[in-house]
Amino acid sequence: MFAYPCLHRQRPVAFLLLAAAISAGAAHAQGGLGLGLGPMRVDLNLAPGAVYSGVFALANNGTEVTRIVGETLDFYLDDTATPQFGPNYQREAEFSCRTWLAANPMEFELNAGGQMAIRYTVRVPQTATSRSYHCAVGFTTQPAAGDGKAPMGLRTAVQIVGAIYVVVGKPALQGTIKDLRLEYSTDPKGPGWHALVILTNSGLMHFRPEGQLDVLDESGAVVETVQFIPAPVLPERDQDFVLPLKLAKGEGKYRLRARLDLGGNEIQEATANVVAKIPKP
Repeated sequence: MFAYPCLHRQRPVAFLLLAAAISAGAAHAQGGLGLGLGPMRVDLNLAPGAVYSGVFALANNGTEVTRIVGETLDFYLDDTATPQFGPNYQREAEFSCRTWLAANPMEFELNAGGQMAIRYTVRVPQTATSRSYHCAVGFTTQPAAGDGKAPMGLRTAVQIVGAIYVVVGKPALQGTIKDLRLEYSTDPKGPGWHALVILTNSGLMHFRPEGQLDVLDESGAVVETVQFIPAPVLPERDQDFVLPLKLAKGEGKYRLRARLDLGGNEIQEATANVVAKIPKP
């Protein structure tokens, strides 16, 4: 899974409200619906031609009998580091393990408070090259068979997703801090300052940065510290990390300092002198 403390996703799709929980132990119940999944993330190191089998435990935390449909998925992180799931993303083809993944059962009904063991198998092709791969399996609630409800209208569905990372061989970790800057958001829902940290993964191995960003005043004193949430940076791409800041001292001159452990043998550090000045409307 991705290491967000709690991340849910909602979007209208064909009269469905779809929510995906990818790191908490369960999706919030909505209208009597709720799912739990464990584990939420699987990390595997496998050789070409290897076969691995495991089990997901899926729980119905809602108050109704629920029909559930599963599917194998690709995923990537967008510019806001929000995971995007889909049945087939061509942009991820080089690094996808979706076609290696099979799970059973993939369609069933689950009683309120019930649990189901979902067996899954990852079959690595003999031709797999040294790199990290990623894919997922998602489970989505559906209207129960024969519930007598009209097919059109607003219904609620809940989706919960387990992510799988497969490392083949020993790909080198190659990551750097590409940029560090201060930005001001004029979003009416929450205007304010944030630090933008851009990480570059030029290698074939994903990594999860851990560390912190410090804000120093003109005297060099640390006035604010924000911890990084270790979301994955997938291979061969840049990834933005947006860190909200309070900047309690208000407008003025500051220094940003990011110190990150990308999983290698050294700490990456970057600094930037910035000026906080709210733009005029």
